[in-house]
Amino acid sequence: MTTSKKKKVPYTVSNIKRCRCPQCLVQADSECVKKKYSGLKNEFESLGRVAALEPQKVPGIYCSTGIATCKDLNFNRQCICYTCPVWDSYELENSKTIIYFCNKGEA
Repeated sequence: MTTSKKKKVPYTVSNIKRCRCPQCLVQADSECVKKKYSGLKNEFESLGRVAALEPQKVPGIYCSTGIATCKDLNFNRQCICYTCPVWDSYELENSKTIIYFCNKGEA
């Protein structure tokens, strides 16, 4: 049995841009997520860097930041974490939390 230390998913601009959470059906009907995304685009463009964006303002990249702050997500819908490029890059199929990072916490 190999004991390799898994890399934590970094909270970076690159990972935010590659994140599939915006397309996830779990978030599709969330008014909270829609409100956050509408404000996020302008803030992201004006700041130009992730360090200034507090994770609770970004409705996504939960594999890095943990459980969603929006409470109106629908966990009865299909999760798409396994289709995400971030998932592939960090081999998240081997993490403690495998899917539904928005509900179960970071990888």
